[in-house]
Amino acid sequence: MTLPGMDVAALRQFLVERGVELSGELKVDLVSGGRSNLTFKAADDRSTWIVRRPPTSGLTPSAHDMAREFRVTKALQDSSVPVARTVAFDEAGAALGAQMTVVEFVDGRVVRDQDDLAALSDTEVRDSTHALVRVLADLHAVDYRAVGLGEFGRPDGFVARQVKLWAGQWERVKTQDLPDVARLHAKLADAIPQSSAASIVHGDFRIDNTILDAADPTRVRAVVDWEMSTLGDPLTDAALMCVYRAPVFDLVLGSQAAWTSPRLPSPDDLAQTYAVASGRDLGDWTFYLALANFKLGVIGEGITHRALQGSDAGSGAARAAEATGEFMAAGLRALAGAGV
Repeated sequence: MTLPGMDVAALRQFLVERGVELSGELKVDLVSGGRSNLTFKAADDRSTWIVRRPPTSGLTPSAHDMAREFRVTKALQDSSVPVARTVAFDEAGAALGAQMTVVEFVDGRVVRDQDDLAALSDTEVRDSTHALVRVLADLHAVDYRAVGLGEFGRPDGFVARQVKLWAGQWERVKTQDLPDVARLHAKLADAIPQSSAASIVHGDFRIDNTILDAADPTRVRAVVDWEMSTLGDPLTDAALMCVYRAPVFDLVLGSQAAWTSPRLPSPDDLAQTYAVASGRDLGDWTFYLALANFKLGVIGEGITHRALQGSDAGSGAARAAEATGEFMAAGLRALAGAGV
């Protein structure tokens, strides 16, 4: 079977050249594709690895930064944040025609949609969610300079750049006229916090970007999908995690996501758990919620924009922009103090 974006012979040669001892035939299967990086599971007779590379079409370089993903994962190897053990990075993209990361396979449970979530009891859902929040707090507590990530991003002015970035992205991808976009952008620009903390931020933190222990789902075995990570304001990570809980996010993902399930703790509960675990004051929290809504609205719009341009990256991509108006309205409500 042909796997788009994968050349098994080239991968085998790459691994051998990097000193990886292979035993028997190398077999490769696609784990997931679509709107994020392509993820493959490679295995010989003795070992198993995960191989990641950007999509073959509809590429947005800043959203598929393999060097960024490998660098932060490697830096966190001996930290309190669980990550896969790094193996090799093809910076030149010689093997597959694009940059590629290889890490050891982490066996466990991946909870992507609500069918996966159905296998967990209510207690397991609650406890695993709170464990995830504590892992996010642990990430934000990592001394990024001590782990070699002092030049990983520009935390100063991060929030202001985010507001400008997503407003600019809207102008590039908009498929409809929505006055609420300009309203929310203007209010965000006027409400930027005067000061903010700095930490490693994951940029896409929710349950389906983690691997849980198969026997004990309240234990997080690895955090994955680091291509959006950088140095920035930790509250942007926490707020995005909370806003991902909105049911309308299903339109953006094109599925009934596990993270949008009503079985999970509420966004307010998640925020409180994070505040306790991190010891951080959630000052200007309404701003961060509004910014997260703004970002997700633009992301949904971009998915539909790319679908209309012929780069449909998965089921339901043409409908993702239907969520944009709801996210913008939710952002305005947040700034008005009316909740998420």
